[in-house]
Amino acid sequence: MPLLRFRVYWEEDDQIYRDIEVLTGQTFLQFHEAIVKSFEFDSKHTARFFESNDRWERGRAFASDILVNKKDAPALSMIKTPVSALITNPSQKFVYVYDPVKTWTFLVELIGVSKDENPKKVYPLCIRKEGIAPSQYGIKGVPDDKIVEIEEKYDLGADEMAEGFGNEGEDSQEESSEESYGSESESYDE
Repeated sequence: MPLLRFRVYWEEDDQIYRDIEVLTGQTFLQFHEAIVKSFEFDSKHTARFFESNDRWERGRAFASDILVNKKDAPALSMIKTPVSALITNPSQKFVYVYDPVKTWTFLVELIGVSKDENPKKVYPLCIRKEGIAPSQYGIKGVPDDKIVEIEEKYDLGADEMAEGFGNEGEDSQEESSEESYGSESESYDE
């Protein structure tokens, strides 16, 4: 089964992106789950995909909270719609919005199609991560025990301080340089 390779950019910084491969028969819901996982977000909120043009204008929507496709519905179901059903050109674009309150927005672009599915891999699959993912709920914290471990690793005691930052050797260098200047001046006097 052919693979679709998408690049998912964070709208705020296009240097932060994930490359995700999706099988042609997989749904937008499976693609949504792969995006959330690759950016280290939780799966507690709803999401929407929008068809898009080259200027990233939003078109028809596909929502995670709609279960079936109905005529004249505000959005189609991500559960029922395969990603490949909406690929109409080789640089197909989508806008992906996660969490309607925070509105995390990502720009999704088809960057390749491959016939080489690896039967040992589970798709959808994030194959490349660039940049540090934005923190979903503020600053990503470091556990307290990890902070103590880091402090202990780089904490210098009195012995290390004296060893690395002492004044030893400075006086002897000054004396030797004065002696060499003195011997030169003596040679000029003669």
